[in-house]
Amino acid sequence: MTATEPTKNIVPFAEQTYLDAVYARLDELREHTTQRLAQVRREGPSGSPQNRSERDAFATLYEDRLAQLDAVEDRLVFGRMDLRDGGRRYVGRIGLSDDDHAPMLTDWRAPAARAFYQATAANPGDLILRRHLQTRARTVIAVEDDVLDLDALTDAAEVNLSGEGALLAALNAQRTGRMGDIVATIQAEQDAVIRSDLDGVLVVQGGPGTGKTAVALHRAAYLLYAHRQRLERSGVLMIGPSRVFLRYIEQVLPSLGETGVVASTMADLVPGVSARGIESDRVAEIKGRAVWARIIGSAVRARQRVLPERELKVGSVRLTLRPAEVREAQARARRGRAPHNLARVTFVRQMLTALSRQYSEMVPGLGEDDHMEVLEELRSARDVRVALNLCWMPLSATGLLADLYAKPHRLAEAAPMLTAAERALLERADGEWTPADVPLIDEAAELIGADEEADRARAREAETQRAQEVEYAREVLEASGAGGGMVSAEVLADRFATSGPRQTTAERAYADRSWTYGHVVVDEAQELSAMAWRALLRRNPTRSMTIVGDVSQTSTRAGTSDWGATLDGPLRGRWRLATLTVNYRTPSDIMDAARRVATAADPEHPPTPVTSARDVDDALAITRVDDLTTGLRAAVEAERRMLDGGRLAVVAARHRHAELFAALEVSPVVDLTDEVVLLDPAGSKGLEFDVVVLGEPAELMPESDRAGDLYVAMTRPTRRLHVVHHGPLPEGLADVH
Repeated sequence: MTATEPTKNIVPFAEQTYLDAVYARLDELREHTTQRLAQVRREGPSGSPQNRSERDAFATLYEDRLAQLDAVEDRLVFGRMDLRDGGRRYVGRIGLSDDDHAPMLTDWRAPAARAFYQATAANPGDLILRRHLQTRARTVIAVEDDVLDLDALTDAAEVNLSGEGALLAALNAQRTGRMGDIVATIQAEQDAVIRSDLDGVLVVQGGPGTGKTAVALHRAAYLLYAHRQRLERSGVLMIGPSRVFLRYIEQVLPSLGETGVVASTMADLVPGVSARGIESDRVAEIKGRAVWARIIGSAVRARQRVLPERELKVGSVRLTLRPAEVREAQARARRGRAPHNLARVTFVRQMLTALSRQYSEMVPGLGEDDHMEVLEELRSARDVRVALNLCWMPLSATGLLADLYAKPHRLAEAAPMLTAAERALLERADGEWTPADVPLIDEAAELIGADEEADRARAREAETQRAQEVEYAREVLEASGAGGGMVSAEVLADRFATSGPRQTTAERAYADRSWTYGHVVVDEAQELSAMAWRALLRRNPTRSMTIVGDVSQTSTRAGTSDWGATLDGPLRGRWRLATLTVNYRTPSDIMDAARRVATAADPEHPPTPVTSARDVDDALAITRVDDLTTGLRAAVEAERRMLDGGRLAVVAARHRHAELFAALEVSPVVDLTDEVVLLDPAGSKGLEFDVVVLGEPAELMPESDRAGDLYVAMTRPTRRLHVVHHGPLPEGLADVH
């Protein structure tokens, strides 16, 4: 038998033995880490501040290590490399060594593991054979080998070439509603992107199913491994298109040994702002324009006014608010280029100084010792407070934007570059914030700065909370009989406060709007508006970013159809492009139909060419029905019977959802672990399902006739697309019959 002939897939005993040894080492490390963590916790938060800080640091270290060791339990070992020098190296999720520091498992991100993903028969390097190990729990269930240099192979009898291959097995597996990692099946072009340099902005363009999201997540894990010191303190920010998407991917990074990534949507980027509102794509496009940087700047500046001369009552003294003094104070405040609220402190100080001089002139005989009393009297005088607020109004970001929407004259004053019709579309007296508002709030927050009054309110709230904790601690001491000086209520309250979970870098970053990250990853980046890009670049001054997307899948007017047009301005042309070309998800028949639809809708911007890795029989079905709701229900029932497990999505225009929730008996709250979910095209972005039932595709074509939404919806399935329609089919689908 030659090494190229298929054989029955028999798991070598040696592989199971080695796997047992690696898991035994994993268990040893878990036990050791658990013991050390328990020891640190027993010591408690006593001792000097330095000792407490050191114990906190060790506790956090052990907690993170334990979480990592737990997260890599599944498929810990997945590869083996046989080297030309006779050596053998196993590849897995993390690196492990034995007690003598001899390597047992090579981390997939280490340079020593790169050949596992990059070596080919044409360029094998030092690799003779690459073995894929498939495991279930802690058992090896199959192995498969890639022979890279047959002449150098010493024992062809041990080679196993049977089975469908690790990649094909992963592609054919049923979906679970949670994204799995691709660490065992990363392909060469994907690996090159994952290991690309940290510095600079990398744009990863790829059509549907090319693994953009998986590559982005694995790249985040790789960068945290390769540049730990640089990124550990600042963290990595991951931006996804929806909260459902973030739940879909949430298990990937922990399974790769990383937990230090902040995951967010643009709607959740500003702490304390809940953006749950819905608005038309037209309004979102207006809000996404870069001109809003000027509009908000003008709106802030409009709150810095010079009032006409007026009299100010300070007790029995009459002072004069002089426009010249106001202008001088404002000019001084602006020189420091501080945010509005911080600069206001300088303005108020200058004005109080000017008014105190008037006061001294009006009240002769005041000495230097009276100066502070005069300032306090001026500060507390109602007329002075009102006048200074009118001259330099304290602001909040949300208050400023709400004021622009509610008062047409304010918006007209700040935004003359918008048409009257566009400004009318923005008018609203109240209502929920929308995702398109968040970058505008962020822009305003940057120009306005901290709200002093809000800070003081938070400080008062913290004092109240502290008093309540001390009172509770006192009650605990009295009830337990542990008083009498052994421990004070204040010390016990401190122990209550420190016994909870400590904040990680990711948690602290998520709560701080001004946090700057060492690296930012953006998925579905083609949907971001110009203002959204400003908000993200503000959080990444080093310009180290991974941007993944597909301009053929843009479905919002505020998005992009050309990376250069979007990025050249803010990045000054300093970005590089990588392209993924193989579609691992979508069967070729479905992909061909989706490409025809998109090309027919916009011939000048055809989809990015991709090659489907799989052909699947009967992958595309089109059914015409008399009633769409009844037809969709019948299609779902039929597909579920054939699917026998796995995950199915019904994708239809949002205006049909209210009726379909009841007809299909699905929950309005999307849980991707459910067997059937109902989504609109925007909600399906970045996701994949075994089967997609697509309702009335013509309704997914936007007014611009671009096929972004429909193209996205058609390319979600891994096995089968069933199109159900009553009305006419879009060009490109009609000719499938």
